[in-house]
Amino acid sequence: MYDYDLLVLGSGPGGQKAAIAAAKLGRRVGIVDRRQMIGGVCINTGTIPSKTLREAVLYLTGLSQRELYGQSYRVKDEITVADLGMRTQHVIGREIDVIRNQLARNRVAMLTGTGTFLDPHTIGVHDDPDREQKVTAEKIVIATGTKPARPATVEFDDCTIIDSDAVFRMEAVPDTMVVVGAGVIGIEYASMFAALGTKVTVVERRERMLEFCDLEIVEALKYHLRDLAVTFRFGESVAAVEKRPLGALAVLESGKRIPADTVMYSAGRDGMTDELGLEAAGLAADGRGRIGVDEYYRTPVPHIYAVGDVIGFPSLAATSMEQGRLAAHHACGESVRKLDDLQPIGIYTIPEISFVGRSEDDLTRAKVPFEVGISRYRELARGQIIGDSYGMLKLLVSSEDRSLLGVHVFGTGATELVHIGQTVMGCGGTVDYLVDAVFNYPTLAESYKVAALDAMNKMRQVARFTDS
Repeated sequence: MYDYDLLVLGSGPGGQKAAIAAAKLGRRVGIVDRRQMIGGVCINTGTIPSKTLREAVLYLTGLSQRELYGQSYRVKDEITVADLGMRTQHVIGREIDVIRNQLARNRVAMLTGTGTFLDPHTIGVHDDPDREQKVTAEKIVIATGTKPARPATVEFDDCTIIDSDAVFRMEAVPDTMVVVGAGVIGIEYASMFAALGTKVTVVERRERMLEFCDLEIVEALKYHLRDLAVTFRFGESVAAVEKRPLGALAVLESGKRIPADTVMYSAGRDGMTDELGLEAAGLAADGRGRIGVDEYYRTPVPHIYAVGDVIGFPSLAATSMEQGRLAAHHACGESVRKLDDLQPIGIYTIPEISFVGRSEDDLTRAKVPFEVGISRYRELARGQIIGDSYGMLKLLVSSEDRSLLGVHVFGTGATELVHIGQTVMGCGGTVDYLVDAVFNYPTLAESYKVAALDAMNKMRQVARFTDS
């Protein structure tokens, strides 16, 4: 007889949803996590604090209101780390309360400490170095998340040379910053600090940033960030970071030397599997600490599952939640469908980016004929009302059956707007639906109708030439 039917290691989005889904099915469920990490990385150092920080930056700087009230408009002239942290800590505290309440309501036992495999069905929970609680489970879900990768050659001090976790421990908003890496996290923080007035230099070894995004959308973001005085160094690598009395000196392989108050590394993330004792369970992680799984999130040991960032791409809170739910249902013998391929991606830069489906480059490489429909916020009444003159929505429409192949949004509310396109695509709808639909006026959602009409007019023009 096992102590639990299902035991979850990690209380982040994937772990929470796995635990609650199994509890809803009447199983005895426990969840293991450290006392100071309830809610996982998502709540404490990742998604929630970073997005709350973004909202605080937008509000205090008055950045989104400057189109209306002038470039000198600010809610607060001198913005401190305390100003930014106050809102962040408030939201974190409320979210932790929500999670504790959800787990308690569903009778999920909270085991405080670090979990380590002692054998394939036994976990040792350590909340104190001298005390170990042994618990057994029939099924186990690993949802331990990730941590920022730290190159061995860099001397991090969490003050001058930092990773994304240390952002929330900074003592002051830096005047100058070097961000190493133009991935999602690096560009999100680069845009936030640039909005605060920090002179940011982004160093990226690749020739472009956010390679998985639509090129036109990325170019629009680059233009906007350059307007905030961000400097980009593409095709460059950092050879060394030298700590100096006034800050740090980033030395590039090309010989360039960039002084800065703070250097932030965004070099990807590694799975938090070091302390799990995977070998005792008959498992192993790859070089980045990630665990391999099948389509049902089973590891090579069939009763052990893994979900969330610890299994790698796409490493999003939203997909982690669904992975946790599906893994728990499969572990409990419920019939499950595989995770839908149509997943939205949201990037919380300033301005934000979101997309679903395929990009122009994807379709061109695959030789899929398509037409583009574009709507620009400056042409919408709502865009004028909110002072967003740069936003845009792009629809990629099949020239053959008029189905939506991709939706790409840049600007205010992009991560919300994208779900309209996702729903139409998921239901097999065509551009005709958007042409005929009535949207509230004035709204940003109206951009779908404008873009759909643009695509339809282009296809009508092609048909006129073809039929003549």
